[in-house]
Amino acid sequence: MAAKKNIDSNYVTVNLPRPQKHEDNFVFVSVNGKAYKVMKGQPVKVPREVAEVLRNADIAHDEADSYIEAIMN
Repeated sequence: MAAKKNIDSNYVTVNLPRPQKHEDNFVFVSVNGKAYKVMKGQPVKVPREVAEVLRNADIAHDEADSYIEAIMN
């Protein structure tokens, strides 16, 4: 049972926003040669490193939006 608890501690639950009509219903993430398709619109357990990639992508997207808004004004 200790092994299962250790495995569960390496996973976190993420919930990506539901896709719009023209978007895919998943996000493709690759970490250290392993590929993951993370479904949008529902809670999904993913490895911690996948959650970190998703979090970093969200931060980069926000920074890009801020930059574009700044140069437009």
